[in-house]
Amino acid sequence: MERRDFLQKPILAGAVIAAATLPYGFSRLLAPRGETGAAARRRNVLRPPGALKDANAFTAACIGCGVCGEVCPPRCIQFHARDGGGAVNTPVIVAAEKACTLCGKCMEACPTEALTPTPRDRIDMGVAEIERTACYPWVDRGICGACVSICPLGAKAISFKLWNQYRPIIRSGCIGCGLCVEVCPHPSKPIWIAKRQLGAKGYRHG
Repeated sequence: MERRDFLQKPILAGAVIAAATLPYGFSRLLAPRGETGAAARRRNVLRPPGALKDANAFTAACIGCGVCGEVCPPRCIQFHARDGGGAVNTPVIVAAEKACTLCGKCMEACPTEALTPTPRDRIDMGVAEIERTACYPWVDRGICGACVSICPLGAKAISFKLWNQYRPIIRSGCIGCGLCVEVCPHPSKPIWIAKRQLGAKGYRHG
């Protein structure tokens, strides 16, 4: 009996561990390949609204004063540290962690031309893309709509597909604030912000 109990305990423990990892395994199956964890985080790193488009020009104009981060109400602005190279101390937004609410305070406070005051509908931080092979409604894995509900620009930026009110479609009015990325419940974040010339269609087929 003692030997049987000794063998049963590790078998039971193994079964518990296997059961606990099942949800993670399923989410990995749904996730876009190569776009989870650190890769997904890098994919959602944005410049604040009103930023100069040319990366070198932005780095040269930004003096690293940190004022934009100080005035940001949601505290979504972070700063490049050792990973930034020449861009050290310049501001970035990691949309998957905390996205921009388009309040405009960072543009107003910037003492240089790195961030220029821009009307909300003229801001261009990028454009959202959706990986339809992972988005829950697109693969019939449930009802969501979080991205559509949170968008500050409404139907001109993102709406539901005609005849299917839970499958999101990116529209031409998207300016790339990243709020849709922040609220996406999928662990792989199958919605992200791309450079506009790469994401004009607002979706990608798997």
